[in-house]
Amino acid sequence: MANDFPLVRITLPTGVALDVATAGDPGAPAIILLHGFPESHRTWRHQIPELARTHFVIAPDQRGFARSSKPEGVEAYRPDRPVADLLALADHFGKPRFTLIGHDWGGAIAWMAALNHPDRVERLIILNAPHPLIFQRTLFDDPAQRAASQYIRAFRSPGIDERIAAMGFDAYFAKSFAGHTDPALMAAEKPYYLDQWSQPGALTAMLNWYRASPLIVPAIDEDPPRPAFLEAPFPLLQMPVLVIWAMADAALLPSQLEGLELLVPDLTLVKVPDAAHFVTWEAPDRVNAAMRAFLGD
Repeated sequence: MANDFPLVRITLPTGVALDVATAGDPGAPAIILLHGFPESHRTWRHQIPELARTHFVIAPDQRGFARSSKPEGVEAYRPDRPVADLLALADHFGKPRFTLIGHDWGGAIAWMAALNHPDRVERLIILNAPHPLIFQRTLFDDPAQRAASQYIRAFRSPGIDERIAAMGFDAYFAKSFAGHTDPALMAAEKPYYLDQWSQPGALTAMLNWYRASPLIVPAIDEDPPRPAFLEAPFPLLQMPVLVIWAMADAALLPSQLEGLELLVPDLTLVKVPDAAHFVTWEAPDRVNAAMRAFLGD
């Protein structure tokens, strides 16, 4: 299948080989783009050419996705594993510091990397991916967010892989995206999704990201023990952070923005009122403009 972005296969010391799209001058400041579920580097198809005008852009297909390695077992998808992939990828290109951009699961990894490795992340851009403290807190305290997140429990359930496969990827495509975006925006992209999802082991590997996460998602009527860290001091992010938030996201509600400025002192928040979860390609012009303004280009 034709691909707009030539991919290079990079074997990392973390034990995986990732397909990676690169663009721009390798000597320029680096930007690393981390996609989420159930996508690939193509999440960023409207951002890669724009950012490459001034930066060296690195956009991997993360472990478990598309044709990148799919290690067996849930443990291989614990959040610290893709964080390690990210740092190894930056090392591969000789980039000790970089701007990090993440959407959805890629955003979760980006938050974690910035919190744990602030010496590596010069600037952080997050698109519709909740801060880990706020997300866990709202799953206990915000009934609407708890209800909106029940899909995570479904994705973690045994046999969901087989049920989706039995449904067929074409039907899953219609079901998984029909409620999230304008189908016309997806028409040209559909063959890429179907090709990537149909790679051997891809469906289970993608779902293992949900299974491996320590996030507690209570059932609607459940009252589980409250994690102690929700009331404890939480480290602040010191680097400049841009959060772009599509306000029509049905899975991640506006409650994810409440109190964010207390955890991110150098915060720029850009709300996109009429876009849903997949904001990078639903509102690419506004996303690109917000990134450009934040990067100072």
